[in-house]
Amino acid sequence: MERPKYIASLSFGKDSLAAILLAKEHGEPLDEAVYCEVMFDENISGEVPEHRDFIYNTAIPRLERMGVRIVVLRSQQTYVGLFTGRVTRGPKKGMVRSFPLCGKCAVQRDCKIRPIERYRKTLPVGTVSYVGIAQDEQERLLRLEGGQQVSLLAKYNFTEQDAWQLCEKAGLLSPVYAFTDRGGCWFCPNAKREELRHLYDHHPDLWARMLELQAIPGKVTEKFNRTQKFSDIDAMFRQEDSDAAPQQAA
Repeated sequence: MERPKYIASLSFGKDSLAAILLAKEHGEPLDEAVYCEVMFDENISGEVPEHRDFIYNTAIPRLERMGVRIVVLRSQQTYVGLFTGRVTRGPKKGMVRSFPLCGKCAVQRDCKIRPIERYRKTLPVGTVSYVGIAQDEQERLLRLEGGQQVSLLAKYNFTEQDAWQLCEKAGLLSPVYAFTDRGGCWFCPNAKREELRHLYDHHPDLWARMLELQAIPGKVTEKFNRTQKFSDIDAMFRQEDSDAAPQQAA
């Protein structure tokens, strides 16, 4: 009887990379690893630039040398495309859709989940997916779909800290962990303050693109996240820099 196909879901965060390292170390079957890259627009990735550089210049070449086939998916839809689209019905018809809602992200749905679902429909029935969920994430482990989703981290008793150490030892720990403990697009409404401050400090070109979107009139919502406009966050960081300037001069 022919064995099922085995794929790994890959974000290039520590947990998904650790799952692949464990598969190679323990001789687990692995036919390919699937990564979906969310795009800001047609040319700019939604990945934090340091993470995208790590993905394409370090991680993918390293995994391919290990014999792992990498499948990169992208949606035709982008963050900007969704942002600038117009509402087609209801009381807000004609307005610019603008910032995605926290907890109900159209970007996650249209730019990531749908391309992955389309790809999965091309896979053989019974395909098994390795997911990067650690032993100490019990609530997430309980949501796995029977034998079709498997956590190798749980199988080999690897916690999130163990995954970190395994990737670090292998030279496959993303540089984003220097300023955040989570993965996510640089325009994510759930981004933590540290992530936004990093973007403001190190990627002013991307920051400026968000301010340009904020300035578009006729939006459904002006808020970037649950409480603030993106321009409010910009003003807050500018004020922090202004307050810090006299202290630095002294």
